[in-house]
Amino acid sequence: MLILNMFRGFCMALADSVPGVSGGTIAFLLGFYDDFIGSLNSLVSGTMEQRKKALIFLIKLGLGWVLGMGISALVLSALFEKKVYMLTSLFFGLTLFAIPVVAHEERESLKGRYSNLIFSLAGAGLVAAITLINAHAGESKSFDNVTFGLVVYVFIAAMAAISAMVLPGISGSTLLLCFGIYNSVINSIKELLHLNFKYLPMLIVFGLGVLTGIVLIIKSVKSCLEKHRSQTIYTVLGLMAGSLYAILQGPATLDTPQPAMTLSTFNIIAFVCGGGLLVLLELLRALMEKGLIKDEE
Repeated sequence: MLILNMFRGFCMALADSVPGVSGGTIAFLLGFYDDFIGSLNSLVSGTMEQRKKALIFLIKLGLGWVLGMGISALVLSALFEKKVYMLTSLFFGLTLFAIPVVAHEERESLKGRYSNLIFSLAGAGLVAAITLINAHAGESKSFDNVTFGLVVYVFIAAMAAISAMVLPGISGSTLLLCFGIYNSVINSIKELLHLNFKYLPMLIVFGLGVLTGIVLIIKSVKSCLEKHRSQTIYTVLGLMAGSLYAILQGPATLDTPQPAMTLSTFNIIAFVCGGGLLVLLELLRALMEKGLIKDEE
């Protein structure tokens, strides 16, 4: 159904646009993650018939995704400057509450395989290391002055971000936050929507990095989930846990850096709302599973 898949894509875009829960997590929570990964894989290496079917499915998702990303870009860039600690608290709640949800859904692959916790530690350490490296490097990377080094940096960051976005775990936006280009990407999209094409070249570089990342990573992700699911899910949970630190440091990556969030700047209401959003998504999934919201083509 076009409306249902557009809604799914819209929800994925809202998640992808903020540092917190990834679009992959939303696909996982709404019960169409395997279809999403399978369609991406078929588009890359499937038969002509498989590619046609995958393309139709992904176009439906894409329409909703573009709509959601456009709305997010217009709203979030302003909110980040004015309500950074409220949004940071919201993102923190989204991520923190998503961890037990993913663990519960994957309990069969996690139970009794506790030696794989080493993969969780590795995942958490990776995100913390990227965040520390970015903090040491300084403030957010600006797209105002295009250099060869910036082009390569943004291309690699985009590849890493899309790899995260397709996993039911760490948010691609969190990785962009770690790399220090999150605000630049959001602001560039907003300017493009206002018909300011100054930042279009860097958005094209970013898009090429995303496409390259999909081609390179999607088969590996599909293979890991099928053959090494326990290790993969433990890694995902570690990435999510590590992203909590990245989110706390998020205000420091603004164009005008602010101190990292502390207990004094923490917004408990926004934090609870973040958890509430996940509850609503779980209720929506339950309605789908009961057939009250039909999944038809």
